[in-house]
Amino acid sequence: MIKSLLPVSLILLSLPLSARQEALFELSFEELMDVTVELASKTAETAQSVPSSVTSFSQQQITLLGIRNVYELMNFVPGFQSTRGDWVGSVPKEHARGVYLDNGNILVMLNGQRLNDSSFGKASVYAPFIPVDVVEKVEFIRGPGSALYGSNAFLGVMNIVTRQSARQIQLGAGLHQSRHASFNYSHNSDTERHFHANISAFATDGETYHAQQARDPQSSLFVEFGGQWGAFSGSLHLTRTTLDEFMNLSSYSEYNFHTSRNIGAKLNHRARLSDKLDSDLTLSFIRHDIDSAGLIATAEELGLQQDFFNGPKWRSEDLTLNWDLAYQHSTELALNWGLEYSLEEQSRAGTYTSHFDPVSGQIILEDQYYLGGIKPLNEFAAFDSLKQDFDSYATYVQLKYALDDQLTLFTGLRFDEFIDIDSKLSPRIATIYQFNPQHAFKLQYGESFRIPVSNELNSNDDITQGNAQLKSENIKTTELVWHMAYTRWQLDLVLFENQLDDFIILEPVDMAQSRFTFNNAYSTNMQGLEVSASFELSDASWFKLNYTQHFDDPFSASYKRFGSWQLHHKFGSWQIGLNGVWRSQVKVFPVFIPDDPDFQHYDQEAHWLIGGTITWHFAANKQLRIKAQNLFDKQTSAFDPRVFDGRVPQSGQQLSLEYSYSF
Repeated sequence: MIKSLLPVSLILLSLPLSARQEALFELSFEELMDVTVELASKTAETAQSVPSSVTSFSQQQITLLGIRNVYELMNFVPGFQSTRGDWVGSVPKEHARGVYLDNGNILVMLNGQRLNDSSFGKASVYAPFIPVDVVEKVEFIRGPGSALYGSNAFLGVMNIVTRQSARQIQLGAGLHQSRHASFNYSHNSDTERHFHANISAFATDGETYHAQQARDPQSSLFVEFGGQWGAFSGSLHLTRTTLDEFMNLSSYSEYNFHTSRNIGAKLNHRARLSDKLDSDLTLSFIRHDIDSAGLIATAEELGLQQDFFNGPKWRSEDLTLNWDLAYQHSTELALNWGLEYSLEEQSRAGTYTSHFDPVSGQIILEDQYYLGGIKPLNEFAAFDSLKQDFDSYATYVQLKYALDDQLTLFTGLRFDEFIDIDSKLSPRIATIYQFNPQHAFKLQYGESFRIPVSNELNSNDDITQGNAQLKSENIKTTELVWHMAYTRWQLDLVLFENQLDDFIILEPVDMAQSRFTFNNAYSTNMQGLEVSASFELSDASWFKLNYTQHFDDPFSASYKRFGSWQLHHKFGSWQIGLNGVWRSQVKVFPVFIPDDPDFQHYDQEAHWLIGGTITWHFAANKQLRIKAQNLFDKQTSAFDPRVFDGRVPQSGQQLSLEYSYSF
């Protein structure tokens, strides 16, 4: 495929430039800086006035990066990174301010609807691939968000807003037999009636990893329909992703499989109750399904005739009612408060297995109990304890008060009650001082939490053993922010300190580390510096730079230093977007060294990953784009403590050619 892409690239580069200066895909420096953020306060705020550390990406910025999956945006967010290496299905795994765990420490929302679930806690297990083709913008809170959003808004929040006013068709093909297609449509009957649809499909045969003797084929489908009827609006979405063969439960096999699905629906009613009071009432439902199995042990290791495979066949559901009220008393005083009630449960806890005794209802690793392949069991007695309700109710209040033209105070509080599990109180306070039109200083404090999920509380399989005595994880965060904004450049400096308490970690239950349990066994402090800068180089070029420095060693072998840059330049009908992600070295020395002469401890050198796009606007509504990720095919790995040598190989070079048509 690369041989066919290179001639196409050369042909495009040799074509004469169009004289038309008005590109369909404009993104000026002013537009880059003129960001309105609502996620962090539920009020419309600018970069200067927002009471949290935030990062926002528009649809144009995302397209210029050349990425495919929304999770990859984290690599361009200060304090965040995303790598491949989760325990189940090797789905995306988040790094956030020095913490690198599987537990769902970042709340992920789709149009304000949470994707984190009650079984694994992580959104990426059930929705590991969200295509950028359907996205209008993405907002990040870097730091605590529980005062507004409750559990999982722990180290950060990511809200994905889908496209609602686009009419576009995109087709693409690339390396590893990758192919994708997307369709965006919108229609406005009048000012009070609107319909939109987003459909995207992606598939690839995957790369070949010779050391692991495996590939990483993938396919995904995203479908969303939505509309507005006067004061009512609603949407329905479906995501489905398959990740086969690659690492699943620490081993590689051509028979490994992982399929995740979620179906979500949302109905919303907005009304102005008075000149000063607005009401926003939302009823939402989401169902998550996972069908996954991985190689646990080979036949040779077990002394059997067939390999042993096992994995979850789970389902969780969440029905949530939210009522948000906004009261604008005056230009100086605004009050937001709300109520939330959630009925959440893990409703199915079956398994996939290759060995099973139907008489005893147990998995028995003997040849006589081999099932002739990997078979589903919708009911599995050992997993019955996982079927747990997570019903909860919550209330929050937030006050914004402008004391004068320079000083603004935000304060808020949220109470969450998870019935029969835990209750939490999450406060926040932020003071913003506008020293002059160019300089603003912020002092921010917030507390957040993450409730333990059913897998941590009640799991009972060959890999993990639950702990019903777990309590919530807690974090207290203090941030000092200096925001500078001039006509041609902008700079943010953020000093943060996290006090982490009662972190839930995996601990081996035996010396062989063949099985793990969960425990509130870790507390620490984490300090760091986040830098974000943007520069207008000329009327046709801009440059962005992010850098993160942790002063303390990260938890669970994450990166202590990392950063990224983005460069955009346009000339005539052409646009170039280049970017780079840099990560520092990571070394891990195991406590117990395996009795294997070929064993080498984990050591990933510092490295750059270069990517970007070249776009040709050959007509007012048509574009050709070359997209690249890991352009120089850098071979890297991420660390996972449950893998024999800790190494999870990351994706290599990704190249594709894309055609876009707007109508």
